Amino acid sequence: MSRQSSATLISAGQLVQATDAIIVDCRFVLGQPDAGREAYLRGHIPGAHYLDLEEDLSGPVARHGGRHPLPDVRQLTARLASLGIHPGARVVAYDDARFAFAARFWWLLRALGYRPPELLDGGYAGWLAAGGAVEQAVPQPVPCAVPSAEAYRGVVDITALASLQAAGSLLLDSRDPARYAGLEEPLDPVAGHIPGALNLPWQAVSDAQGCLLDDARLSAHFAGLPEGRPRVVYCGSGVTACVNLFALARTGDESALLYAGSWSDWCSHLMADE
Repeated sequence: MSRQSSATLISAGQLVQATDAIIVDCRFVLGQPDAGREAYLRGHIPGAHYLDLEEDLSGPVARHGGRHPLPDVRQLTARLASLGIHPGARVVAYDDARFAFAARFWWLLRALGYRPPELLDGGYAGWLAAGGAVEQAVPQPVPCAVPSAEAYRGVVDITALASLQAAGSLLLDSRDPARYAGLEEPLDPVAGHIPGALNLPWQAVSDAQGCLLDDARLSAHFAGLPEGRPRVVYCGSGVTACVNLFALARTGDESALLYAGSWSDWCSHLMADE
């Protein structure tokens, strides 16, 4: 891992010792919006607060912008402050989906200029497997002042994406190969991928236990990508692309950009043009 990497992992054993960290539970199930919160209430890592993908980590859905638009900066910083999370706070985040939602949270904080959260390697299942304690009580947060924040960094919209592609940027599609190939499309009205994009499935950077590949295997995983070209990453709605962005940062690439609207935004423009 690069010394300058913003992508930090923490093990279950290390988390037990991290008494200064604010813990955030990011569990969520796409298509079942209440499932993550219900799982949290049934049991979570002691002291953990819950942040919901659609209520807290996304903004309102509009005609364009994708299925999970970025949340309003002021609303997100206020929500974070209600939990005591300020730009310098130490935060640990976890989910139960191979970083799918915890990485979204990681990207949002990094894009705001906050100290990036450490992600729990192996997620909630790894915590349980290590014998970690579980509680049902919802902790009382210690709020802090709401800091000023201007805009997200490292993000592009469809207009900027066109300019970047014209300038030679490398576009990486994080979805499953079948969706990339247009063989199936369970969520969006159009199947296929953005012209020129390469497929780099987000689940390939972790193992079946939800642990990130070690640094050597991550470097090997990305070694086949063309060098010297800026990278833009997308997925279906700007969520699981953040797993690839976390993994890229882990290998030292902090400059890769997120097309936040992703395929769902691209489809909305295709449909509007018909």
